[in-house]
Amino acid sequence: MKAVLCKRLDGPPSLVVEDIPGPAAAPGEVVIAVHAAALNFFDTLITRGQYQFKPELPFSPAGEVSGIVTAVGLGVTGLEPGQRVAAYVGWGGAREAVSVDAARAVEVPDGVADAVAAGISITYGTALHGLRDRAGLAPGETVAVLGASGGAGLAAIEIAKLMGARVIAVASSPEKLAICLQHGADATIDYANEDLKQTLRDLTGGAGVDVVYDCVGGPHCEPAVRATAWAGRYLVVGFAAGEIPRLPLNLLLLRGAAAIGVFWSEAVRRDPAGHRANVTQLLAWVAEGRLSPRIDAIRPFSEAAAALADLEGRRVSGKVVLVPDA
Repeated sequence: MKAVLCKRLDGPPSLVVEDIPGPAAAPGEVVIAVHAAALNFFDTLITRGQYQFKPELPFSPAGEVSGIVTAVGLGVTGLEPGQRVAAYVGWGGAREAVSVDAARAVEVPDGVADAVAAGISITYGTALHGLRDRAGLAPGETVAVLGASGGAGLAAIEIAKLMGARVIAVASSPEKLAICLQHGADATIDYANEDLKQTLRDLTGGAGVDVVYDCVGGPHCEPAVRATAWAGRYLVVGFAAGEIPRLPLNLLLLRGAAAIGVFWSEAVRRDPAGHRANVTQLLAWVAEGRLSPRIDAIRPFSEAAAALADLEGRRVSGKVVLVPDA
């Protein structure tokens, strides 16, 4: 079968398409014929050896897939060949077939496209886990989403709106902020041209935001925390800016605030039943038309290097999905 392989740790140029043996279903696993595999920002890091997980070379990028079950291993119940499923695989999804723990495969409802189903688990799963499970977001609260125009940020906007929150989207250009408005943001901030702390305060009548959903880290962390409300929650989601910020802890004390880590993949490992319930809920919301994931591009495996380069170069708004070459 064909697979996109990372053969050295230098990012997009490392990706090639080669033939490798197909997988088998071990006990407790299913084999999925991959119809779509979604890329995420962490794929730019993992292919440079800069992510917390460092798989052995060669490996395939793409941490989430959708497709058709073709085989089931011993002990698997509730899944059978022919079913459409989506699954979180960690990495290794950009190949024509994958084997995965059956507990991570969730049936895809009718009417949900393969490309959309492939891109649900990580970004939307992280948003639901972060906003509901970790922050305890309540209806009527205000959420500021930093890095709002990327796949993770757009997911957070949609999930926060579904939960009844007011959303302030923060991104780096008017074009990106226009996309955020299309996905339900109530207000926007261009942090390339506006003072983040002051504008967040102005947009909340001086009260500050209840929850900060920070996908980028870097220099925007401290001003965002300074603009939190009393008992605010700052969610540490990712560091797309490349810099892990150092936060003065007195800022949390003075606001009765909390900095909360959102380590979604570890939460999946520790609570697989909770993960399945979250993904099942997300797919149901998509089928009902209550979530509208944005697909920036669908590209064949043969264009994986260019697709990853676009993601790394911040030329993407929404998900980038790879599909097997026709």
